[in-house]
Amino acid sequence: MASSRQEQYFNLIDQLLRCPNGQEPEVLDANAELIDQGLVQALVQVGTMMAHESNPDGAKFLFHVARQLAQQLGLYPESATSSQAQSATSS
Repeated sequence: MASSRQEQYFNLIDQLLRCPNGQEPEVLDANAELIDQGLVQALVQVGTMMAHESNPDGAKFLFHVARQLAQQLGLYPESATSSQAQSATSS
């Protein structure tokens, strides 16, 4: 069953790569049941493969989507912005 889930992740990644620019949120919303840590890992895996196959634009896109989803899922700490740094020092 795990390989089936993996296939679903890869199908979703393919949809993201093929959809018109700006349609990514709709594709993700339509596949909300697949948005989890496994999808983030699959995005990084495919992005890494694309980077090694001389497709830096595709890799960059997938890494961006992975980072956004990881932040939404609470898996990726948000980078310290100046406002966060200021509030941390004034606490």
